[in-house]
Amino acid sequence: MGIIDIKIPDYIARALNLPVLDNRRQQLKVLKKLLRKARFTEFGQVHRFDEILLSRHPGKAFSEQVPTYDYSKIYKEWWYKTLEGSPDVCWPGVIRYFALSSGTSEAASKYIPVTKDLLKSNTITSFRQLLTLRRYESLPTRSIGKGWLMIGGSTELQKGPTYYAGDLSGIQQRNIPFWFLGLGLYKPGKKIARLKDWSEKIEEIVENAPNWDIGFIVGVPAWLQLCMEKIIDRYGLNNIHEMWPNLGVYVHGGVAMEPYKKGLQKLLGKPLVYIETYLASEGFLAYQTRPDHRGMQLVINNNIYFEFVPFDDKNFDADGNLLPHAEVLMIHEVEEDRDYAILISTNAGTWRYAIGDTIRFVNKERCEIVITGRTKHFLSLVGEHLSVDNMNKAVATVASDLNISIPEFTVTGIPYETSFAHHWYIATDDHVDSDELIQRIDEQLKKLNDDYDVERRHALKAVMATVLPEKVFLGFMESKGKVGGQHKFPRVLKGTMLADWQQYLTTI
Repeated sequence: MGIIDIKIPDYIARALNLPVLDNRRQQLKVLKKLLRKARFTEFGQVHRFDEILLSRHPGKAFSEQVPTYDYSKIYKEWWYKTLEGSPDVCWPGVIRYFALSSGTSEAASKYIPVTKDLLKSNTITSFRQLLTLRRYESLPTRSIGKGWLMIGGSTELQKGPTYYAGDLSGIQQRNIPFWFLGLGLYKPGKKIARLKDWSEKIEEIVENAPNWDIGFIVGVPAWLQLCMEKIIDRYGLNNIHEMWPNLGVYVHGGVAMEPYKKGLQKLLGKPLVYIETYLASEGFLAYQTRPDHRGMQLVINNNIYFEFVPFDDKNFDADGNLLPHAEVLMIHEVEEDRDYAILISTNAGTWRYAIGDTIRFVNKERCEIVITGRTKHFLSLVGEHLSVDNMNKAVATVASDLNISIPEFTVTGIPYETSFAHHWYIATDDHVDSDELIQRIDEQLKKLNDDYDVERRHALKAVMATVLPEKVFLGFMESKGKVGGQHKFPRVLKGTMLADWQQYLTTI
């Protein structure tokens, strides 16, 4: 029996946590629901949603009649109208919220529509995830009913002519269910959450830390680690559990956790239970449902329709852009242990939208996936096909072998002699020999990736590393206005972001 044993009536269990019996059927049910709701919008009329609904094979008709989109394309053709206040463009009504996102590679802000329907769906998915906690035998009883410290973007949003814009975490916290607020579980509370200045917000959290009894922490690891370090330093603690003895669970997402664990463990007096989520600006896509199992379960029955594009040279160009006439698969057509880019259609007027992430199914029947990287965050200068997943695994292994913490890193491809090389920038505050570090990472990558191994013996002539303090990486993010919330340091640097990084390094 789990540590949380909640008896739920059958009809509620069916509504909130449907068993995965027929993935294709559940996804088609979601698709039809989305099409019916949006059929009278401009987008629905142009792409003949009524005809798709009457088709014998709506999934196939949908893929034939509706083109695929990336952000630039859907914004130029459709979303700009919603930002101007036009109603019924891609989803019924006027869009009141936009999540500001620059991804991790582009400088200009993206405005991602966030509807009331999407917020409601995110809340339902969050509640479903809470129900899965009863499966965690190792969940500390001391954490149940204690505070949830959520470190995200400001809830004081930018006001536009007809909308509000900000981090999704800020929008979501602004719309936290009343019952959660009424229980007094939400920290740091509305007043501190409104603060826009990240340094001021952290200082307020540090100041109020002794007044809270925290059981759960939620947020991006780099910023949570910084917050805990400041609390420990301010109050002269040996670890964070001397302040919060009931802290037992870390709900995380957005980045691979392994590179951060060693640094976090130095701040802890007791082990934490780690629960992974996949909450993007476009929606709550997946969450971990089983303890000690690798992978998160896609939310296939709550207003997100998924399609999958095999991530290979047949479907993407060298810059990670989706090619015309790329092969697109439904959920029942995917295979395990193969990388796919995700297309999503949601109740925020997002249609066949390339979210930019790549995933791999580790359990097809249960729709359990792991995030392997970004379509534009990989290196293949000479055919090495180096993914973020490869990088994360190599760095985590080497950090463990050397007993050091590597919370951040980034890689770029550079010309070298008559061919190319990889230049790594690695964050660690521990003493390490940079030559030994990069040699070990290089050897691990050869073991993980056959293409990389081949090209290291031929066209990829060198691999080099610059080791920097962690504060350099955090300082760069601050200089770009990307602190807190969902902002992560890019694992691969290209284009404008690379130029900005190189310029920043000349100033430190």
